[in-house]
Amino acid sequence: MTTSADGFAGRVEAFLAETFALDPIRATDAGMHGHDTEWPDWSDEGRRARIAFADRWLTELRAFPDGELTADQRIDRDQLVGELEALRFSETDLRQDAWDALAWVEGIGTGLFLILAREYAPPPVRVAALTGRLAALPRVVDAAIDALVGLPGIPVSRLHAETAVDQLPGVSELVAEAVSWAEDAATADGDVAHLLPDLRAAADQARDAVGRLEAHVRDVVLPSSEGEGRLGAERFEHQLRHTLRDPEVDAERLLGRAEREARAVRAEMRRIAIELWPARLPGRPLPADEGQIIRGVLDAIAAEHPAADDLLDACRTRLAEIEAFCRQKGLIGLAAEPLTIDWAPAFLRGFGGASLWSPGPLDRSLPALFLITPVPDEWSADERESWLRELNDRQISLLTIHEAVPGHYLQGVRANEEPSIVRTVFGSGVFAEGWAVYVTQVMIDAGFDSDDLALRLVHWKFYLRAILNAILDIRVHAHGMTEEDAIALLVDGGFQEPSEARNKFKRARLTSAQLSTYFVGGTALQDLEVEVRRRAAARVGIAWERAGDGDLPGGHGDSPGFARRQHLEAVIAHGTPPIPLLRRILLDDEES
Repeated sequence: MTTSADGFAGRVEAFLAETFALDPIRATDAGMHGHDTEWPDWSDEGRRARIAFADRWLTELRAFPDGELTADQRIDRDQLVGELEALRFSETDLRQDAWDALAWVEGIGTGLFLILAREYAPPPVRVAALTGRLAALPRVVDAAIDALVGLPGIPVSRLHAETAVDQLPGVSELVAEAVSWAEDAATADGDVAHLLPDLRAAADQARDAVGRLEAHVRDVVLPSSEGEGRLGAERFEHQLRHTLRDPEVDAERLLGRAEREARAVRAEMRRIAIELWPARLPGRPLPADEGQIIRGVLDAIAAEHPAADDLLDACRTRLAEIEAFCRQKGLIGLAAEPLTIDWAPAFLRGFGGASLWSPGPLDRSLPALFLITPVPDEWSADERESWLRELNDRQISLLTIHEAVPGHYLQGVRANEEPSIVRTVFGSGVFAEGWAVYVTQVMIDAGFDSDDLALRLVHWKFYLRAILNAILDIRVHAHGMTEEDAIALLVDGGFQEPSEARNKFKRARLTSAQLSTYFVGGTALQDLEVEVRRRAAARVGIAWERAGDGDLPGGHGDSPGFARRQHLEAVIAHGTPPIPLLRRILLDDEES
């Protein structure tokens, strides 16, 4: 077996080729389009093949001695090992394919959406890819029907099945959009016109298959389903460690830190709210209760929000202002790559909120997609107002920072510039979400809209939401948290609107460990900055300690030996690695 640095590079190429063949959706997402007509093999035979793949490559990668690899290769090897360990856990223990009907909807929807939404090739090439995937969709549905029977002691989740039935029409909409888009393209491209009959036939087969899956989940799966897919303490702990790529994480310690930080943030929110009270609620006496003070001011601020149809334009306007601020302050280098702000497609609206879809490392010239869930048409006037109050003017600013600049969009652009394909194809969600949380604090510290104290209050509410996400995640899956307690936590403890709180409780049960990534990643990057500052100060002979902000993050620009812009750009210059590996890269400790 070759164990030299050159040998490792060759084996990484072989690993990626095999990975893309096993997971064509990951290949499409990465910009490797040789498998665009295919789906992963989601049958039981395909699952066994993925387990064998993980076992074989874990053995091989672990056999490369540290001394025969470069520092960068050791990082890449360890990142691949973490990915394979997580894959093995997913296929042998978590087994969402057997109890989570929604996972099938998301997998199918993503496989079609990536081809339809990204203009990575001329229309004839993409029409052929869509035709192949649509024609093969009945086999995917067969695999879903075979798999969705639960596991011993783990029944099919009723909540996931109900949500899948609600979202499956969104997949049918994607199929219709694919045909409509191809028909429009055919008016100007004869090659597309020749492909239309096959595409239409495949779309008919796909629609029938989606309808068959919807009927099966509604009529067969739902009646025998039960529960909400809560993992329980032990399985959640394992899921958390694999999600965070950190075997040292302890859910109860994480919960304790989150609860301490929530108390510190609320205390700061109380201080700001008292200062804002006279202007925001003139003539009203200041209540004695902390929650009433904060809620009163936040309610007044929330009344200032865009209309439902104006949410996209509000984000576009705010993005231009945010970028101008970054340039003026020299805070961080910006990017010229295109960014599209649009409504989220129907199949992605199950969780609400907003998301950022970056192009893959091999499609880096394509636009990133900043997608916002529209206000549902079927909602009552009160529900719509509650949703829009949560997306008030200040929250739009923070959301745009988080999702776009300097958040996910900018980080995604810089990640795609990383030479290591390993760190771009296998991105860490903890790092990505952590960066967006962390850099929002950096923007506030740098003075963004510094004359608007209301923005600072809403920022702390936004950060408190990240903290409560982790608390909710752990308490739902490991402690069996009730809906009543969850709503109280989010509405009374986090000052969220009831509509958002109900949606977040649903999201916590539909996912596991993902809601913890915001707080874990944000605090980990804060901790990393503190360590980098401390080491930089020591190099110039100065003892540096974090200023006395209690448990609150932020509060610093440059410090002895430390340049904030240089640090920010270094953090996002290495792809999207798990944060334990980023610490090794930046701190160059003895483990690297």
